[in-house]
Amino acid sequence: MSNVKERHPRRFCLTLDLKDDPGLIAEYKRYHEKVWPEITKSLKDAGVVDMEIYLLGTRMFMIMEVDSEFSFAKKAEMDLANPKVREWEELMGRFQNPLSNASPVERWQVMEKVFELEK
Repeated sequence: MSNVKERHPRRFCLTLDLKDDPGLIAEYKRYHEKVWPEITKSLKDAGVVDMEIYLLGTRMFMIMEVDSEFSFAKKAEMDLANPKVREWEELMGRFQNPLSNASPVERWQVMEKVFELEK
């Protein structure tokens, strides 16, 4: 029998913009074709079960499914303690254009759900 955490993960949707530069956008996409293994490990260690990023123009949309132990505060603490994650975040910051309400540390902004189709 499968674990309830695996069958019913929590989902967060986040958004962030990229700089309006076709060359930078292409480079950002290339980095995401082969994300550093230390980054994927850190995500899984923090409780991220699945993650997808979509792009339209400069607007990115992330769907992140997490287990019941996940917290953004815990992940931020883990990220600060991980030099490779800090290196990745600094590198990705070259491409990103945070929304006006974003902090320098939390560039991705959690979106509010406004509709869900009845089941």
